[in-house]
Amino acid sequence: MTSPLITPTELAALDDVTVLDVRWRLGGPPGVEFYREGHIPGAVYCDLDKDLAAPPGEGGRHPLPEAGAFQSAMRRLGVSNGRPVVVYDDAGSTVAARAWWALRYFGHQDVRVLDGGLPGWIEAGLPTTKDTPDLAASGATEGDFTARAGGMPMLAADEAAALATQGVLLDARAAERYRGEVEPIDPVAGHVPGAVNAPTTENVGPDGRFLAPAALRDRFAGLGLGEGVQAGAYCGSGVTAAHEVLALEVAGLPAALYVGSWSNWVADPTRPVATG
Repeated sequence: MTSPLITPTELAALDDVTVLDVRWRLGGPPGVEFYREGHIPGAVYCDLDKDLAAPPGEGGRHPLPEAGAFQSAMRRLGVSNGRPVVVYDDAGSTVAARAWWALRYFGHQDVRVLDGGLPGWIEAGLPTTKDTPDLAASGATEGDFTARAGGMPMLAADEAAALATQGVLLDARAAERYRGEVEPIDPVAGHVPGAVNAPTTENVGPDGRFLAPAALRDRFAGLGLGEGVQAGAYCGSGVTAAHEVLALEVAGLPAALYVGSWSNWVADPTRPVATG
């Protein structure tokens, strides 16, 4: 299995690659402000809210964009079918994973996440810059990516509910949100009945790098996952759950993503809610 991760030194050795900076903060400030203060040379800023999601609504706070909209956004950022893409953030890859998953879902065959993100890049002694590539200045730099949906397994709400009883549905949020003790964002607290709590923070070490594949397999085995067991993941809005799917792939375990996640689940008041 080819790892979905790449190290800073491996990225630095690549000549022809599209690098996307996917930094983002819930509630702001806008991630592009961090990008302007310094980023990996050649990296282009990718906006979670505008490039990787459709406008919020019944589909959730970060619903999947339509293929045409995603294709246009990626081409504007210089993404091409035949050129590798590396994505990174500064938050343990919890946001970059959404870009990885979306590109894979829409058919890109060579996408990897920078393990350790920008902090790992800097720690390796590699340079940053404030220079911003002007992709709009030349049509030659625009990408030719063609978006075709279906490259990764995805769950709708009913499918997530079924998986919670027939397989393992992981809730990637913090334990207190899963239990329904607090809910700072969505209007209802709790979790999908039958879901198992698996906070994404436990997928990485203190350095923000993913645990080794064997350690991740042990972690997920303790949650009931292994070969032959159907797996899925959700979170608040389908962002950190992509990190769960990424960690599962590092462990060699395929999983589906409930993109709408909790924000979509509670949009329908008839859906059951569990607490505790």
